Amino acid sequence: MSPSTQPGFVDLQVNGFGGEDANAPDLTTETVVALTRKLWAEGTTTYLPTIITASEPRMLHALEVVAAARRLDSRVAHSIAGVHLEGPALSAIDGARGAHDPSAMRDPSLAELDRWQEASGGLVRVVTLAPERPGAAEFASGAVERGVHVSLGHAAPTPDDVHAAADAGATLSTHLGNGSARLLPRHPNHLWAQLADDRLTAMLITDGHHLDADTATAMIRAKGTHRVLLTSDSAALAGSAPGTYRTPVGGDVTVCDDGRLQLSATGLLAGSGCSLRQCVDWARSALPLPDEDLVAMATTQPARMLGLTDRTADTVVLDLDESTSRVREVRVAGDIVHTA
Repeated sequence: MSPSTQPGFVDLQVNGFGGEDANAPDLTTETVVALTRKLWAEGTTTYLPTIITASEPRMLHALEVVAAARRLDSRVAHSIAGVHLEGPALSAIDGARGAHDPSAMRDPSLAELDRWQEASGGLVRVVTLAPERPGAAEFASGAVERGVHVSLGHAAPTPDDVHAAADAGATLSTHLGNGSARLLPRHPNHLWAQLADDRLTAMLITDGHHLDADTATAMIRAKGTHRVLLTSDSAALAGSAPGTYRTPVGGDVTVCDDGRLQLSATGLLAGSGCSLRQCVDWARSALPLPDEDLVAMATTQPARMLGLTDRTADTVVLDLDESTSRVREVRVAGDIVHTA
């Protein structure tokens, strides 16, 4: 293996990792700090804890805890650049809803967004919604005015719904190709519409389970490498031994022998079992794209999307071979936070 120094990974969708769950009903600051440290060990120096569909009190609690954890440690505050709210205004249909609880879904509300921001001290940076929900365009416009990025996901919209959301200011697609009905019209459908609309940057999960190599390659070529961000969508069970586990999100979740996380009852994906570093490893091994483009999609491009200009001292030294990497050293704001 040869050492390579690169920018730290920037992950816009982290539900958990290594047993630490950002969506636990009893979330504590200790969990958030532990999650951050485990992500450092994987080379992720900036991330958005991702809070999924739940009751408003539970979502507000999670936001308050994340804000409190940032106050405990300046390096944790640096690494947590905001919060991603994935829901609650999503599609309740099977397939599109994924592991989200349909009973907790509700239409988008700017008043609720304002309460989220009050609870977190303005940390909400990305909100994922289904653009077909009543009031979605109005919400998107108001959220963008408040400095929040709106992303389309877990949805069953028409192409017109997609373009209307982009007209209103939506700029992202959450895990494009996933969080969708299992069967779609050949054309037109909302995936083609999101690929075609240059106002939308696609977030893709390249863990080898959410997208196959041909699909990921075609999506990246359709959007252009500058309009693609790689994310992990990692869950708390990432890194767990194969087996079936009871979780607060999705109920019974099975960790398969190949690392795939799926709802035990339906086989639908339940987040990813990989860190962003591992997602980049899979992309390097499976996709016919230059390494420098793939690394940029997981580092500088998501940082730029968030408007982060202070990440130059966030670095990771990786030992690389043709298909895998190993973390040797990680720095956050210039400070060494992990060594192998």
